[in-house]
Amino acid sequence: MGSLLSIDWDYFISTNYETIYSYVENKKSLLDTWYKRYFQEKSKGRNLLNYFQLSGEIEGFWKKIQRVFKFDPNIKVFVSDSHALSYTIAKECDCKEVYLFDAHSDLGYGGLSSLNFSVTCANWLGKLLSEKNIERATIIYSPYTKEKQGDFYPMNKVFNINYLKFNDLCGDITISAIHICRSGAWSPPWYDKKFVGFINGLGLPYKVIDCPIRKWDTKNITFSEQIQYLMV
Repeated sequence: MGSLLSIDWDYFISTNYETIYSYVENKKSLLDTWYKRYFQEKSKGRNLLNYFQLSGEIEGFWKKIQRVFKFDPNIKVFVSDSHALSYTIAKECDCKEVYLFDAHSDLGYGGLSSLNFSVTCANWLGKLLSEKNIERATIIYSPYTKEKQGDFYPMNKVFNINYLKFNDLCGDITISAIHICRSGAWSPPWYDKKFVGFINGLGLPYKVIDCPIRKWDTKNITFSEQIQYLMV
């Protein structure tokens, strides 16, 4: 039994754009809505890309990770778009602890009652805890998160949840599985090539599960296509 290291790509993305609330994870939220935002901002004389910045932390991230965590020789690595896959990975790999790097806690939004619903990208970690599939969760928030530890008081009171800074993590933690998710409803498609480079920087073989390629090309879109995106 080891631990799951679960990393959300939005951990590295800062934005001063309007708050992006939770979305149903489908083609509309993964790509179409991004085009809609782009053309809405363009009509106001603004560039949507200027509202998002990618942290330089991605460059040394894996080296820093390997100083803190010890990888099991049989470690499994998974890549997906939805973070909800971490629920299945933790169960199937018999992980008893989750280390989450994310801009969101994924404990469930709406108190303990939110854990009565089916598994989603917003509650998978809370579900693992409430169903006693894992014993503890450690959340390492992105420096750009809008959330606070106190936002999840009902969960913090009932479950074993730690909130730590990256530099506060102690070494020699055995990781048996890694999940890297793109969270395309929150991470811009123009960073997807960087996302692939980040994954490959780990230097381990991985399995991709339901992470569709997103084509981002604002220069070769017809006027009728722009209208369609604005109607999303």
